[in-house]
Amino acid sequence: MDVSRLRAWWWHRQGLDGSLAGRPAGEILERAGWARSVGGVGPYLTLFSRGGIGRGAVDAAVAALEIHELPAARGCTYVIPAADFALALKVGQGFNGDMATARRIGVTDKEVDRLCGKLVDVLAKGPLDPEELREAAGGAVRSLGEEGRKKGLTTTLPLALGRLQAEGDIRRVPTNGRLDQQRYRYAIWRPNPLASCPLSAEDANRELARRFFRWIAPASPAEFQSFSGLGVKAAKAALEPLRLVGCPDAGERLLLPEDRALYDRFKAATGPQYALVSSLDGISLLRRDIATLLDAADAKRKAAGTHAARELGGLTDLPNHAILDRGRLVGLWEFDPETASIVWRAFVKKDKALKDAVARTEIFVRDDLGDARSFSLDSPKSRAPRIEALRRAASAGRS
Repeated sequence: MDVSRLRAWWWHRQGLDGSLAGRPAGEILERAGWARSVGGVGPYLTLFSRGGIGRGAVDAAVAALEIHELPAARGCTYVIPAADFALALKVGQGFNGDMATARRIGVTDKEVDRLCGKLVDVLAKGPLDPEELREAAGGAVRSLGEEGRKKGLTTTLPLALGRLQAEGDIRRVPTNGRLDQQRYRYAIWRPNPLASCPLSAEDANRELARRFFRWIAPASPAEFQSFSGLGVKAAKAALEPLRLVGCPDAGERLLLPEDRALYDRFKAATGPQYALVSSLDGISLLRRDIATLLDAADAKRKAAGTHAARELGGLTDLPNHAILDRGRLVGLWEFDPETASIVWRAFVKKDKALKDAVARTEIFVRDDLGDARSFSLDSPKSRAPRIEALRRAASAGRS
């Protein structure tokens, strides 16, 4: 099993080898995969690391509806290319856990249906933020009291907004145009992307599987199941028509038949190709298997931060933003707003190419983004232990 060649192939399929440089945002997301969006800089770093796209161009693509943040696989939010809007909405339906919780405290589907109708009428007059919607909807929005607060549901408004978004009737628009701020207004979406979507739920699952294996194969059925949130039976039904085949360097992982010949002819780059990506980048998040990105000598390194240090090889998710070389995890980084600089540690020699890659990303984060939050609640204060741990490791020159 040639792990280095396998990593380089994932690197290539993810477009981190420079093959997507200069391409528009929508095309990059079609080719490399949907970008996980949790109020952090993940989508911006996804597009910068692959296409060299700055924040202004990304925000313009959002404003032009070339890409958009939507509930998608597992009901999780991703930044999606326009070609996949309907598919993303379709595969995201059925994952509304909030409604199941609400029913247990007395909220009925009819009540939420009535509120949905009221919100559509209100939004027909123009976009509104949540507070404006609450005022405009009046008594149609009900407080869920102390019992609801304990379960994370203060009113019925989020339930209705979630349903309307999942059904494609409304969309969430960033108030200041940015994907990493989580301040939104809501607008009617016309035409509804699902209005002309011919896909059944089964068809949508199959198309999601096809995309997943195009983005990150060789991968295992279990990895697809985890990404999609499907049960064993539904995942098996989605994969069967794809007729996935084996790969000599991938163990039990599979890939699309049309990609097997491409893999056999693939030649990895002989020199370093560095990229700094987010902790939620598709190369790690889609399969959630950090161990395959690590050399054996690096798997024992400790990831330190706010919790007890753990070995990197035992993690499913990245503890920091990542530095990669042809698919191999060769370092970790965070942005320190106090010094307006990237703090990083490397598992390899810090040659000029690596230092240049860090410098390019530092300029992008400092000048274009202002910070590099991993998720909405990530703050300079909460990040401080991770930054200090990276500084200590870098100073010591070892894990």
